[in-house]
Amino acid sequence: MKYLFVFILAFPSLTAQTTKDKTISKLSTHTFDLQGHRGARGLAPENTLHAFQKALELGVNTLELDVVVTKDNQIVVSHEPWMNADICLGPDGNSMTKKSEKDYNIYQMTYEEVLTYDCGSKYNPVFPEQQLETAYKPLLIEVLHMADSISKNHGKKINFNIELKSSSEGDELYHPKPQVFVNLVMDLLQQETNMTRVNLQSFDFRILKELHHSHPEVSLAVLVYEIDLDTALEQLGFVPEIYSPYFPLVNKSMVETVHSKGMKLIPWTVNEPEQMKSLLKLGVDGLITDYPDRALKFKKGISNKK
Repeated sequence: MKYLFVFILAFPSLTAQTTKDKTISKLSTHTFDLQGHRGARGLAPENTLHAFQKALELGVNTLELDVVVTKDNQIVVSHEPWMNADICLGPDGNSMTKKSEKDYNIYQMTYEEVLTYDCGSKYNPVFPEQQLETAYKPLLIEVLHMADSISKNHGKKINFNIELKSSSEGDELYHPKPQVFVNLVMDLLQQETNMTRVNLQSFDFRILKELHHSHPEVSLAVLVYEIDLDTALEQLGFVPEIYSPYFPLVNKSMVETVHSKGMKLIPWTVNEPEQMKSLLKLGVDGLITDYPDRALKFKKGISNKK
């Protein structure tokens, strides 16, 4: 009777597990480009080697990242061309204020000075799952080499989606003018990696126009937020390889129109599983996400069982 009693108690959990497995097995999976936003920002401090390593370990296809320029023309991986007070600590280990953060201008620093800031150990309440550790803003070349080293062990090549952070108001204040910026980035990329693995993106249409003019062979993505498809393409003056809108803007009509023009549609930044599922059903070609771990269950060819 003792053993029968144990079996009866265990049976409900077995049934629940069976139901869960059936649900997982029926989950619709898709072939899509899984891009780790700023590495894997939801799981590790953004745009750090730790975040990129985490994204690669999870199995992303593409590392999405941002680049800025230092006083000594080094290409640094950073979302802002200054030290973001939300995520960085000063050389003295103290926090900066949002009011003063733009005074810590990376374009006015040498890379040696950039290295004195810690942008990995400050708690960010927006991303409570981050595993914190002291981290610096890496050079683009470091990320390229690290990704190649790790991806060799997994038997596949990783791709890079690189945003040039630029605006007309920031010229010669926070970054070089578009032609100089483009030349600096392209000179490094052409020396360090195969350009078939690289896509360049920007909200600054001047950057995209310069790239299209001087390097027409390079894959480009136009990033859009508060602008419609027709207006974006009209202002851009050409059709890029990828249309990359803020994800709430995406609907079936947009997907169909983008595809009819020969572009891929890869929205940003999609973090909730239900949002991912809905967008993939609409037919998007990829997802840019802070949480690549959440997207794995929707990806064809990836095991869903832990």
